[in-house]
Amino acid sequence: MVHGAPKLDRIDIRILSHLQKNGRATNVELAEAVGLSASPCTARVKRLEKAGYITGYSAQVQLQKLGSTVIIYTQITLADHRSQDFSRFESRVRQMSEVTECYLVSGGYDYLIKFVAFSIQHYQETMERMLAMNIGVEKYFSYVVMKPVFVKQHHDLEGFLNRTE
Repeated sequence: MVHGAPKLDRIDIRILSHLQKNGRATNVELAEAVGLSASPCTARVKRLEKAGYITGYSAQVQLQKLGSTVIIYTQITLADHRSQDFSRFESRVRQMSEVTECYLVSGGYDYLIKFVAFSIQHYQETMERMLAMNIGVEKYFSYVVMKPVFVKQHHDLEGFLNRTE
């Protein structure tokens, strides 16, 4: 739990769990699903939003319906490892529209990045653009996703609660 954040109870966890699966649920539907009346449910959701547990609501878009795309995971190693090297890299990568996820990791490389591109050529052009930015990339390895097997859009929040009690 984050320092200063309100302690969550089972109902809060149920609210979060339900909303991550169905962010379009009405307050009445949500209240019914978690065993509250509408007014206390609204108050809890507002408290969870204010505390930063709920950071937003969005639609899940099926990109394949819009046209051809390719997902590529890339391992990136930086040439230097000073604090400013990481900051500069992260700042520039955050601005690249093709990058949908970026993780600083431990192990044999520094970052694991998920790219979504229109084609392999588009990805290669993106990597060339990244290298031209001179943001400290020493080397990179690319892994093209052949077929997504599954992607979970929600987490087992009630399982987290059970582990902390």
